[in-house]
Amino acid sequence: MWYNLSQKVVKERELLLVVFLNNMNIEEFNYDLPEELIAQTPLENRSASRLMVVDKKTGKIKHETFKNIVSYFNAGDTLVLNDTKVLPARLIGEKENTNAIIEVLLLKDLGNDTWECLTKPAKRIKENTIVSFGDGLLKAKCVGVFDEGIRHFKLIYEGILVELLDKLGTMPLPPYIHEELKDQNRYQTVYAKNLGSAAAPTAGLHFTKELLDEIRKKHVNVVFITLHVGLGTFRPVSVTNIKEHHMHSEYYEMSEEVANILNETKKNGKRIISVGTTSTRTLETVMTKYNTFKKCFGNTDIFIYPGYKFKAVDVQITNFHLPKSTLVMLVSAFASREIILNAYKEAVNQKYRFFSFGDSMLIGDFNNEQNGI
Repeated sequence: MWYNLSQKVVKERELLLVVFLNNMNIEEFNYDLPEELIAQTPLENRSASRLMVVDKKTGKIKHETFKNIVSYFNAGDTLVLNDTKVLPARLIGEKENTNAIIEVLLLKDLGNDTWECLTKPAKRIKENTIVSFGDGLLKAKCVGVFDEGIRHFKLIYEGILVELLDKLGTMPLPPYIHEELKDQNRYQTVYAKNLGSAAAPTAGLHFTKELLDEIRKKHVNVVFITLHVGLGTFRPVSVTNIKEHHMHSEYYEMSEEVANILNETKKNGKRIISVGTTSTRTLETVMTKYNTFKKCFGNTDIFIYPGYKFKAVDVQITNFHLPKSTLVMLVSAFASREIILNAYKEAVNQKYRFFSFGDSMLIGDFNNEQNGI
């Protein structure tokens, strides 16, 4: 009788879950956040940030300091970081003929000096409009007009574009950061290498070279993939039913060496620890597409929300994300919506620092003797 009753309860819960997944409302991923908890500047010491350790099965929480994260890693685990580098891609220029001030954010290199850009005010930019930067050192001619402020520009310049951007551009800080960033390198990870992002993979900002060396000494593999962060970071979810939201495509790549290490990690029963939602999306994209890790590159628009079954990632390191964002949905899929929102509530109560320059979370199954909390 007990067995039959248990089966009935399980089926009822499964039915409720199906109903929830088919009717997921954006408000289900909302939470209250006092504005003063939004970190405006990075800490002087990257690894001095706070770390909330969350057991994804039990919801149990432990408060740590980020530099102690190494104690949660085991020999043979593999730590996966995104080595993308942020372009100083925010440009302020003037519209030719009218001198109207135009802001252009370079999002994606489309080839042949043509870029997908976010513009403001977009209504002023029609096809063939030319925007001039730095007294004409760099010019951008609009060659395509799209919705949501997106424009395609053909860039006109002499010399090397990266050098021009270093001279004319600034870091494209998120709109919730209002204070000036004195050291531009603090919006880059210490291992940033491949230029191409419109935003930093912020979960990686907590790592120092010394901490990475300490992790390696514990015989943990430290590997790098690349995902260039694009428009998806800036786009809010504007639909009520989240299943109707469309993720913007972002470029990723994985080397053969990294793929082999990841496959060996899985084969040995060790854990893959992803740093940030960008690493998670890349790993899950590759595993979903090929059912293994392999040398590859391409574009991904994977949208991870509750109901998704993770195939690659065992543990996640991530920052605290905006209410009702696709990133809150991703971590809710990894643990559960209830566990994540409860952790966020605890973070607010404990006055954690939120968003890009804020504190960090470590989410995984820690209900064992070696890594127990």
